[in-house]
Amino acid sequence: MADKDLDYYLNLPWTLIEGQDLDFEGNIYHYIEIKEIPSFVFCAKTIEKARENYINQLRLTLTVMLESGEHIIEPGELDEDEDWENICP
Repeated sequence: MADKDLDYYLNLPWTLIEGQDLDFEGNIYHYIEIKEIPSFVFCAKTIEKARENYINQLRLTLTVMLESGEHIIEPGELDEDEDWENICP
């Protein structure tokens, strides 16, 4: 089996978590988190822009994780009852 490279990871069916919140000035912003990558979050003024552009940050995040040899949790690999405090250092 070939090594799992950046293209492999970019094409996985990541579990996206979308939401909105207020910035420090009370303005609404939208975010996308990825369940399998607890440190990942991408923010934009609209959910449409967040959906269009989160992949660029995902590419950077995955590149750093691959270069550092960090284990990348793939979709379906997480136990629903996972202890997040043990995943997030």
